[in-house]
Amino acid sequence: MIGAIAGDIIGSVYEWNNIKTKQFDLFNPDCCFTDDTVLTVALAESILTGTDYASLMKAYYRRYPDAGYGGFFQQWARAHDSQPYNSWGNGAAMRISSVGFAFNTLDEVLLRAAEYTAVTHNHIEGIRGAQATAAAIFLARTGSTKTDIRQYTAANFHYDLSRSVDEIRPVYRFDESCQGTVPQAIVCFLESTDFEDAIRNAISLGGDSDTLACITGGIAQAHYGVPPAIAEQAMSILDEELRGITARFMSGYCPGTTPIGARDSQVRTSGPGGNS
Repeated sequence: MIGAIAGDIIGSVYEWNNIKTKQFDLFNPDCCFTDDTVLTVALAESILTGTDYASLMKAYYRRYPDAGYGGFFQQWARAHDSQPYNSWGNGAAMRISSVGFAFNTLDEVLLRAAEYTAVTHNHIEGIRGAQATAAAIFLARTGSTKTDIRQYTAANFHYDLSRSVDEIRPVYRFDESCQGTVPQAIVCFLESTDFEDAIRNAISLGGDSDTLACITGGIAQAHYGVPPAIAEQAMSILDEELRGITARFMSGYCPGTTPIGARDSQVRTSGPGGNS
């Protein structure tokens, strides 16, 4: 989970200021958390407490109204009812990482990913993107090789993972769909050498940089772990509430990887970014 959050924060300054290079300062002074992090933490709280996810997302939206949500989500969050809006957007995949860590079988991961996603993104592409992301995380954390993950994802979700990062980068443009984000994010992980390299791959593509890096970061965490310095910096940018839920989830479902100082009240905090 902290890997997804770190990806979102690192990518936050590049969403509307794309760069096509892996050479950049990892934590720009203007980095902030966005809706990717807010809704990721909301799902983590739902898993931890059993609280209805739709209710939590609406509550988090009210607490963090300027985090950069998409227009359809904002309409849904403000509405009195909670009917899904048939979205195929990459928001389905950006918020799902905790499912890949929290459940103990691949079948349950796929089932839960679909259930949590369909609250808003009940389009087949939205569900497919969330399931592919959660499955990749589960497979990575349970010891599957990158070859196994590539073959499983291509066979079961019919994503084209044949192009390299260097082949994708020159032609890639902003794409808010799952089908135009998830395969690219997975390739960024598959070609990486460590967690930081995976994040740099994702941001170097351009496009929806924070979401690409968020999706990639969740998978990369499951395979590599997150370097303590990166985890600490990401946690320091969260406010007390988001940091507390993240630490609790990490302690319960990612034992041994809770960032040092995660519960330290002296850690610097920052408000939501609203970068889009």
